[in-house]
Amino acid sequence: MSNPHPKRQLKFGVVPTGVGGPGEHNRWLDPDIPVDASVNIDWYIDVARQAEAAKFDLVFIVDSQFITPHSPPHYLNRLEPLTLLSALAVATSRIGLVGTATTSYNDPYNLTRRLASLDLISRGRAGWNVVTSGDAGTAGNYGKEEHYDYDTRYGRAHEYLEVARGLWRSYEDGALVRDRETGVFLDPSKLHALNHKGEFFSVAGPLNIQRSPQGEPVIFQAGDSEQGRDLGAAIADGIFTHAKTVEQGQAFYNDIKGRAAKLGRDPAQIVILPGTNVTIGDTDEHAREIECHWHDQDHSFGQALGELGRSFGWHDFSQYDLDAPFPREALEFARRSFFTNAKKVTDQAIAQCLTLRQVVENSRTLRSSPFVGSAETVANEIARWFEARAFDGLNVYAGHPSQFRRFTGEVVPLLQERGLFRTDYEADTLRGNLGIDVPTNRREPAQRTDAASASTREAVAA
Repeated sequence: MSNPHPKRQLKFGVVPTGVGGPGEHNRWLDPDIPVDASVNIDWYIDVARQAEAAKFDLVFIVDSQFITPHSPPHYLNRLEPLTLLSALAVATSRIGLVGTATTSYNDPYNLTRRLASLDLISRGRAGWNVVTSGDAGTAGNYGKEEHYDYDTRYGRAHEYLEVARGLWRSYEDGALVRDRETGVFLDPSKLHALNHKGEFFSVAGPLNIQRSPQGEPVIFQAGDSEQGRDLGAAIADGIFTHAKTVEQGQAFYNDIKGRAAKLGRDPAQIVILPGTNVTIGDTDEHAREIECHWHDQDHSFGQALGELGRSFGWHDFSQYDLDAPFPREALEFARRSFFTNAKKVTDQAIAQCLTLRQVVENSRTLRSSPFVGSAETVANEIARWFEARAFDGLNVYAGHPSQFRRFTGEVVPLLQERGLFRTDYEADTLRGNLGIDVPTNRREPAQRTDAASASTREAVAA
């Protein structure tokens, strides 16, 4: 069990997006980045080892499975997350390894087996970022005419996690006896089939792999819609999000932890980790100059126009007159895509009578990260957010390599001096370092298990 009164400390993740993710199409022009970084295992190992040397909690690998010519370079050509993380597992020893995988286009048995394998290979450092896939075009890559609607996607995700956790608990502790003297390898009374039959999945089980030192992979989730927040509060150990101000961070933090408490969960067992860019300079003014420089260099108007379509199911906005009112009818193309974000864009355009050109220019406007300045300024701001409970830590985008080196080499030591961040790992597992309990592996009569699952689903639906 966790310490009932642990000292609260920051948690850090690193997000390596190689040659450039959304809004940074030209990052690959930085000579400090290999032009093949997104498929270069040596580059990933270097970033992971830098983060591990700084005592980061995790490496987080993002993913999607649909591209267009307008996709950012990192999306056009990148390694599959679990394959990549398996390589990082043998090149590191303590840092957590978290990968994105969709519940919409993976069968539960196959994916839970791959995740359990990563968890064993890494000796208990695996994590799964559960997504339902916002890119509607993904459906066509899996033989489907159209993407699932929101309710179906999240309904599948809830049931998927129920199946995954059931499969990960196929073996009770001590089931694999492995006694050479008696010749007994397995205690069959401690191996359990799942026999799940639900609305979306039918899975017999059992899973043919034992649990890891942390029990099972740590579950992460990112989603700002009502369904996404409900899913995170119900199933996640960690939440990936974004926040522009302390107040926004606090509101999200309190909302997620409040929803979790209503479901009977301990809110302290969920870590909130917003993703952010961090820019460090010799002075605050120098840092702002660096941020402006890379903002101007890394993206163009044409790239932003193409990328605008992603939230709208990759709708082609180049067909419209740039100086006509924003085409509000485009929102219909977002119904099975990133609808929450698309609606925000559309609502703002309508409310402010913006043209398409103005919407694109608005998307390119520099929205300075809260964490820009000298190392001391950035450390102070991170401490302020943390102590205000606007987050439990940060997912730091690796971005331009020189900036990540400055963060680990200058900001992290300041936070360590203040006792806000570890100077060494507390544990060998991801759960241990995040302060999250190992899930119990207690078997119950089928009727009690089914009743508990039904109760959880009803609570989430409510």
